[in-house]
Amino acid sequence: MESKSLGKAVLFGVIAIFLLAIVSSFIFSLLLKFTSVQESSLQYVMTSISFLSMFIGGFITGGNGKQKGWMIGGATGLVYSVIIFLFQFLGYDSLFSFEQIIYHSCYIITAMMGGILGVNIAGGPQKA
Repeated sequence: MESKSLGKAVLFGVIAIFLLAIVSSFIFSLLLKFTSVQESSLQYVMTSISFLSMFIGGFITGGNGKQKGWMIGGATGLVYSVIIFLFQFLGYDSLFSFEQIIYHSCYIITAMMGGILGVNIAGGPQKA
């Protein structure tokens, strides 16, 4: 039963990451379409929001899993990175560049930190 609840927590975290990515992409696309803002001026803002989304996804995973925050947060980041890699590899027939490997490694670490914090704030496993 334990692995089922941890898997469910990881799934919730990954869904949260993708929902945050969709919402932020929509907002940025509206900004780029209807204002004179250039994409290059939003590069650091978009990167920051990506890391924030990973942290929030890890946090949600840790809060739902209530134990082993570093592991389930890392699993959340890893599942996200694998999905992105498969989309890029199967859809665009290209592998990760060195820069993308660095980014995704940092994403996994960020999700781990979110998972640790999520477990600690949620109170961890309840002992009878």
